[in-house]
Amino acid sequence: MRNFLITIVAFLVYYGVKEYFGDLMKPVDMVLHSRSASYFVVYLIIGTPLFLATWLIRKEETLLSTLGIGKGALTGFMAALIFTIPMFIGGLIFYSFTPGISLERLLMATIFAGFFEELYYRGFLFGMLFRFTNLGFIPSVLLSAVLFASGHVYQSPDFAMATGIFLTTFMGAFFFAWLYAEWQFNLWVPIFLHTLMNLAWEIFSVSDNALGGFTSNLFRAMTIALAIILTLLYNRKKGLPLSVSRSTLWRK
Repeated sequence: MRNFLITIVAFLVYYGVKEYFGDLMKPVDMVLHSRSASYFVVYLIIGTPLFLATWLIRKEETLLSTLGIGKGALTGFMAALIFTIPMFIGGLIFYSFTPGISLERLLMATIFAGFFEELYYRGFLFGMLFRFTNLGFIPSVLLSAVLFASGHVYQSPDFAMATGIFLTTFMGAFFFAWLYAEWQFNLWVPIFLHTLMNLAWEIFSVSDNALGGFTSNLFRAMTIALAIILTLLYNRKKGLPLSVSRSTLWRK
């Protein structure tokens, strides 16, 4: 119960402070004079309650290890690169490159978004609940999935598209959480996969929101299917038990 309360309270504080992201950007940007650098620094600042809570829950480990980024970056990158081959091939065949895209835009929409969203929603909120409480996979991921999906609804101009974006990102949250768990809580796997999927979405003229169309979602589905199949094969080859099974779905 202690770990559950610390996790929920810390994340709600973070989520509340996140609403003032733009206001915090202004003074930081006045000092750094770089929007991308300011974006990175502010994301770190608003994550302070989560870092403190992580330390309170697992004082015996380093912060990086507890959040799943202490090691395994190369493994995560190579796995994600293989998983996203369908999206990049599909982009090259069916779409043109996005004209006039800036490096700053790529940094914020791909690397920073992929890193911090996975660190805070999967590494912290899902990870703390699933690893350090008695909650199973579904209740552990549910809150993070709802909040994660809600944070993408702003991309929609109408209710129908908002519903589609919510459902797409909601299911995405479950997928990234599953991937994190099945790679022995190596957060670099979902971080790099999230980043590379965003990159494919950005560099090709796929869509201006997270929903996309039929063709883009076909290749996204192929990437997700490939990630699931290869993850299961990898665990079988290594003789590793699945972290998410019938016995851990609801309670552990």
